[in-house]
Amino acid sequence: MDANAVKTYGIGELLGLARERAVPVVRGIPDEALAGPTPCAEYDVKALVNHLFQVIVQFQRLAVKETSDFGETPDRVGEGPDWRERLADEADRLVAAWSAPGAEEGTTGGMNMPARLVGSMALLDLTVHVWDLARATGQDHPGADEAVVTELTGAVAELAPTARKMGVFGEPVAEPEGASRFERLLARTGRDPHWPRS
Repeated sequence: MDANAVKTYGIGELLGLARERAVPVVRGIPDEALAGPTPCAEYDVKALVNHLFQVIVQFQRLAVKETSDFGETPDRVGEGPDWRERLADEADRLVAAWSAPGAEEGTTGGMNMPARLVGSMALLDLTVHVWDLARATGQDHPGADEAVVTELTGAVAELAPTARKMGVFGEPVAEPEGASRFERLLARTGRDPHWPRS
């Protein structure tokens, strides 16, 4: 490989990088924090964990071009105290599903979006919601690998107009002076990179 060539990462590889940062945060959520607020105003910690769980499960289906169902969000946290390990296992399955040959090819989902962009949506949730959960529970935020930030910067630029109309992203917030690339990415999804945990 040319030493100057930029490595192109598969979505499965990028999800693997995000998973490595996500699982310790999930394991670090104490039960007493589940009712606390998060940077996603409509979710408390428990609801956000359940939402992330649902995303991870449904995006496995999208990787194999099956229909997804985001209509109901099951209370997976309420199903038992092993929810942290169950979420970690589902994250492993997500990485495996998007690492399979052909996962990034063609289109998938009800809107027939390019499969790689759909994979980037899973990557965005796994990266940004884990930051939300870290901030909400007083953990050091795990940041993101440069390759993940690069992929997500392009995906957010492409998705933002529709995502804002649908209420998935908030209006962009002012980027703090000297913000990192990851903090700028958070700001573009409508998050305050310095969200205070009250």
